[in-house]
Amino acid sequence: MPASRLAAPFGALAAVGAAFVYVGAVDPGEPGHYPVCPLLHFTGIYCPGCGGLRSAHAVAHGDLAAAVGANALAVAGFALFAAFVVFWIVRVLRSQPVTVPLRSPHWWVLGALALAFTVVRNLPWGAALAP
Repeated sequence: MPASRLAAPFGALAAVGAAFVYVGAVDPGEPGHYPVCPLLHFTGIYCPGCGGLRSAHAVAHGDLAAAVGANALAVAGFALFAAFVVFWIVRVLRSQPVTVPLRSPHWWVLGALALAFTVVRNLPWGAALAP
């Protein structure tokens, strides 16, 4: 099997790894390093991504509790990405096609999950999900 077939999964892994190294080195908690969330800035509403950089920073430093506290949905996304990369590499090594059979209902469920997360983290009783 040619090594070039592994270029795509390892390239994606390298790109995401480089992003995590950068976010781990440049603290998003210090002002001036990253742009402000426009939704939070103009409305005071946390979007589903608010706290994602702080979450990635915590993951890069091995602090899973702080990562979940900053953005639990982002941590779930990080875990799903890691699982997908492992799946991708295994399928390539076995010379099997790499397909993810997500259909329209799956995308609706993912969107509803993100919407529910957003609504709950902005309610007083869901403050534990706020960054």
